[in-house]
Amino acid sequence: MNSSKIVTVFGGTGFVGRYVVARLAKAGWHVRIAVRDRTQSSFLSCCGDVGSVTSVYVDVTNKDALAQVISGSTAVVNLIGILFEGGGQRFANLHSVLPGMLAEISQKNEVSAFVQISAIGADVSSPSAYGRSKGEGEAAVLKSFPSASVLRPSIVFGPEDDFFNRFAHMAAVSPFLPLVGGGVAKFQPVYVGDVAEAVFRCVERPEEYGGQIYELGGPRVLSFRDCLDLLQKYTGCSRSYLTLPFPVAYVQALFMELLPQPPLTRDQLKMLKKDNIVASTALGFDEFNISPVDVEVVLPTYLKMYSRE
Repeated sequence: MNSSKIVTVFGGTGFVGRYVVARLAKAGWHVRIAVRDRTQSSFLSCCGDVGSVTSVYVDVTNKDALAQVISGSTAVVNLIGILFEGGGQRFANLHSVLPGMLAEISQKNEVSAFVQISAIGADVSSPSAYGRSKGEGEAAVLKSFPSASVLRPSIVFGPEDDFFNRFAHMAAVSPFLPLVGGGVAKFQPVYVGDVAEAVFRCVERPEEYGGQIYELGGPRVLSFRDCLDLLQKYTGCSRSYLTLPFPVAYVQALFMELLPQPPLTRDQLKMLKKDNIVASTALGFDEFNISPVDVEVVLPTYLKMYSRE
């Protein structure tokens, strides 16, 4: 392991983060995971050689603390993100302000590579607060660190994902599955391992991949209904579909938002009104020479646990 290759990862204990940490550690990087609770990252310590993955407590609202964690880093990766607001977690703070702070500190510390994980749909003029905050975060990053790499994945799937697993749980207990807005919204499911590989290449070769925005999607475009069809295929479930027009879903989301972890929010409904697919003019996996894995190659490997057969 080359001790001079130090990458600090924010959000490294999350679904995508754990794959990014593992990929970087495997390649010989010393990975420093910035966390709120060090016990939550202990499972990642075995990803590389002994001592190659360490965790450091940091208060992301404290600029001096962030500077201390980033100091000495060769690269910085920011994966921090939330799907809904709650408690003290707000889109504006975590998606808009924090990325800009991290990029500014990284630039001052002469970090070689900065990778910002965003999302397809990020747009400062988005009607969704989530999409708007993601767009603002991208702008703040590129303003402070012009050579940063910004990655916008579509819906990310894998064994620990929060999409197929969520609906598989629902199919196990409910007689029907909801089709919000008729289930016509389109996605381009992307495998978590492919996203991690793209992050790795941006960290390794910032001179080649820096200063650009990339949209990452799998080889197939699927409607929301198509995704649920695949889920039922590989779980062996046979559930009826219940179409939820947007006005009806809006009322339901209004009450769901009262839950600690709402399965649906009004802001998410705004995102569902627009397709979540790679733009025809966008840079993507081709630039990384990565052939993304098809969703049906991976889904059976983890959805089989929901099968009743």
